[in-house]
Amino acid sequence: MDPACQQITKLLHAWSEGDQAALDLLMSAVYDDLHAMAQRYMAQERPGHTLQATALVHEAYLRLFDSALPSWTDRVHFFAVCARTMRRILVDWARGRQTLKRGSDLPSLYLEEVLAGVGHPGTDFVAVDDALTALAGVDARKSQVVELRFFGGLSAKETAEVLKISEETVLRDWRFSKSWLRRELTKEPSRGT
Repeated sequence: MDPACQQITKLLHAWSEGDQAALDLLMSAVYDDLHAMAQRYMAQERPGHTLQATALVHEAYLRLFDSALPSWTDRVHFFAVCARTMRRILVDWARGRQTLKRGSDLPSLYLEEVLAGVGHPGTDFVAVDDALTALAGVDARKSQVVELRFFGGLSAKETAEVLKISEETVLRDWRFSKSWLRRELTKEPSRGT
């Protein structure tokens, strides 16, 4: 394991045991990675979005670190939780603002672009979140694979470590999930009668 990864894991364990100095060192060690993750998220948002990558990192920090002391497994687990937290922040923001709705005149959302991290500006995070929630109802692990790989930026190997499954299973789940989500995201919205 990379020495930097080992150091982050040690800091996470120390923080979990109540060492506040470890938290300060941890934030210095992971800030650039968290900011890069936030920038990937924000690249999907419409131009002129009022929430910026730095604010997203800070909000995630507040949500993660204001709670009770977490029990971190390792660096990969930490970044997976950070990814989920950032996703929640953006979905909450979009739902609160109600700026993006299904059936709007946004360009079509192609899952390959979204999952590659280069979706159209204005990606409807509410629609993506709804689709992932529906996928979780069908198969929770497959939804976690998408969340970790796309939102968390984890490799197939890292995803396998977090979920304690084989890398082949991650890749199989990833292929299935892309097809399933593509279908969900391109469906016509149901209309009431």
